[in-house]
Amino acid sequence: ETICALFCVILTSDLYLTLIMEQSFALSSELTKAERYGEFLRQFEALVEGIDDEISVMANASAALREAFGFFWVGFYRVKGNELVLGPFQGSVACYRIKHGRGVCGTAWAQGQTVVVPDVEQFPGHIACSSLSRSEIVVPIFSAGENPEVRSVLDIDSEHYATFDDTDRCYLEELAAILSRTLY
Repeated sequence: ETICALFCVILTSDLYLTLIMEQSFALSSELTKAERYGEFLRQFEALVEGIDDEISVMANASAALREAFGFFWVGFYRVKGNELVLGPFQGSVACYRIKHGRGVCGTAWAQGQTVVVPDVEQFPGHIACSSLSRSEIVVPIFSAGENPEVRSVLDIDSEHYATFDDTDRCYLEELAAILSRTLY
């Protein structure tokens, strides 16, 4: 069962207001994958409303996705010049930089579309940041405006083969749209 609590503490000295928020993204295992994603997106959109700091939002997105779905590794790579640079993540240590068009992340960036890999060992040029990763999905996050460009990618790894499907793609692309509106 989803537990959400918002606690406000008002300190009267100097009329200082502090908000403390505790948000749990643990979702019921009785829900279908699509229902879990739907609930996740509803909660996540509320969590990031009015927040435009890229690092903060990506950090909470990584933590929330890992808590909600138990993924092996969840994180972001941000576009810096001609490479992707490691951003906030949850999981084991990761590669610092990935060149444009290299590996799953660089391919998603170059193509400007989501890449789903059922078996990372079968992906040409796969960059093995962890030998435990078996499947992967990478979703590009675009800038807003008339000429959108990839600004970052969401990278999720699983220690199981064929974890990701069209349901993941659909809802994670919706998450990417929320991140795009929020950050860029």
